[in-house]
Amino acid sequence: MTKLISDEQRTQLLANGRLSMTTEGFDPAPVVKLFTPNAGATWLLTELDPGDIAFGLCDLGQGFPELGYVSLEELEGLRGKWGLPIERDFHFVADKPLSGYAREARLAGRIMA
Repeated sequence: MTKLISDEQRTQLLANGRLSMTTEGFDPAPVVKLFTPNAGATWLLTELDPGDIAFGLCDLGQGFPELGYVSLEELEGLRGKWGLPIERDFHFVADKPLSGYAREARLAGRIMA
């Protein structure tokens, strides 16, 4: 099974998940960017709960990116039409909080990262 996030990213995502429960207005930068190499879907994840449910900006490539929750286990099992798994963008470095990416995505109809 593909490892979508590193141990370091998991630690940061879990810490963000705890902070989001106690910090009003918490708006962290995305920790990881995942994408489908051939289907136009992208996920910018900021938080994770202990049950491996992540939160972030999700774009399934249909023109309607939205903030929401996604199961990492389900993402690891997904395959595109050519059998390719979801990948992690090893070069992604966030330069703004999640709200900034969400605002840009709503205007463009897709994640612009």
